[in-house]
Amino acid sequence: MQVNADFTQRSAIHTEALEWQDSPMKGVRRRVLDRVGAEVARATTIVSYAPNSHFSAHVHTGGEEFIVLDGVFQDEHGDFPTGTYVRNPPQSSHTPGSDEGCVIFVKLWQFDLNDRTPVSIDMNNTPVTRDKHRRGVQSAVLFIDQQETVQLEHWDANTEITIDTDGGAEILVLDGSFTEGADTLEKHAWLRLPVGHTFKALSGNAGARVWIKTGHMRIAEEQKQRMLAKS
Repeated sequence: MQVNADFTQRSAIHTEALEWQDSPMKGVRRRVLDRVGAEVARATTIVSYAPNSHFSAHVHTGGEEFIVLDGVFQDEHGDFPTGTYVRNPPQSSHTPGSDEGCVIFVKLWQFDLNDRTPVSIDMNNTPVTRDKHRRGVQSAVLFIDQQETVQLEHWDANTEITIDTDGGAEILVLDGSFTEGADTLEKHAWLRLPVGHTFKALSGNAGARVWIKTGHMRIAEEQKQRMLAKS
């Protein structure tokens, strides 16, 4: 299966306008943003857990990265409320679910397969500092390695914003809005930019709080071919 899998193309998706699709697990639904593979897939997805729904225990051979957008996500490692950013590295395992229900943004099979660094950060209480090189931007690094940089950024209202996208980028709007090209992206909208795309945006009247990953699109095609070989 391939969905929105041409990584040389810009992709802007207003995720809350997408229809939910049932997953194989009762009470768990999905909005697919991009995907290569069947149930084992390189995928970027919005996932909804109904109250008292759970997946069975499983190993994340290719790693799992997620943000809790609403509610409380749970597994045997703890409770993860709205605003939590988590990285479960390759070979980690858990039994995910939610007693009260939740919605998460999740990325699968997009890690360096040698990564063994777990991350769990409450972005609601993460201090940000003024960017010395970009006016109107405050930021905090959530994760960095040779493959990618993941940041939380706060953009002042009505400010022109630039990002280094030489290695491609993904942006998820946590709050507020911004306009890039012909698209105005509001809360939970998602933007994927290919390698070499020039990003220049204007934040909205309330500014924006965004999650940003850069650099990783350099190896997206390699990851795609790996998943196609598994099919």
